[in-house]
Amino acid sequence: MPSSGMPGAGMPGGAGAPGAGVPSVRNGRGTQPSGRGGRPRTGFGLIGPRRDRHAVALEQLDALALPVGDDGVVVGVDAEGRPAVLGINRPTPYDVTLIGGLWTAQVLALRAAATGARIAVETGRGPGWSSLAQAAGGGQPCITLHDVGRVPPQGASAVSPVVVVRDCGMRPPRGRVVSGPWQSVVTLLPYLSPVAPRLMEKSTLVGIQRVSPEEAAQIGRIMNLPRGETEALSTLADGVTLWCTARDRQFVMTQATDAETGLLGAARRMD
Repeated sequence: MPSSGMPGAGMPGGAGAPGAGVPSVRNGRGTQPSGRGGRPRTGFGLIGPRRDRHAVALEQLDALALPVGDDGVVVGVDAEGRPAVLGINRPTPYDVTLIGGLWTAQVLALRAAATGARIAVETGRGPGWSSLAQAAGGGQPCITLHDVGRVPPQGASAVSPVVVVRDCGMRPPRGRVVSGPWQSVVTLLPYLSPVAPRLMEKSTLVGIQRVSPEEAAQIGRIMNLPRGETEALSTLADGVTLWCTARDRQFVMTQATDAETGLLGAARRMD
């Protein structure tokens, strides 16, 4: 049969087979590409260990399972006691609206900083954030405070993600620094304000803590919540948040570590 003319045609393993046509030498420890005179060439990496294969019976495979969870900031535990994670650092714009207390926002900021993100806090109540900013980062300025409307460009990147926390009261002005690649924006509202519906509708993620029954009913309509979850919003304990996306909802209990409790105190809805 005529040759196809393709490189490697007629060689053992066929055209394109890994290592087809490459001469090699074999010794007692493995195979290496050979150089002149049939001597093994160096520079191709160290020879790995040669040991017997490990095998387990089929019924033992379940014992090898590893509990691998989602990637992100652990904000608490769900109803089953499993870690609840928020993927805040993303290559796409990510907006979060939290209708809740300062304590939860500060725990979220502290834990986001622990993942390597830089935190820029835009706030009109600097004294409420100063102790956190001084304690975080072990002397490094990983949490910086800025007056309302005075947040400079942060230069976010994959190796240096940024979370902008906007603690600007009931009617936060439009921010100069918006969400973008590797830069998320978390807007904290103490209660359901007139600007809340607009912020909630444009946010990728919405967190709701304890609100009044009237506010709960309005939030339920905006977020299309079932009746049971809507009614639960007015009875939530301190530290409990309903986190909602367009498709998923989850109640989460934020439990502070000893270090967080020493710095921020116990969980609370009111400040």
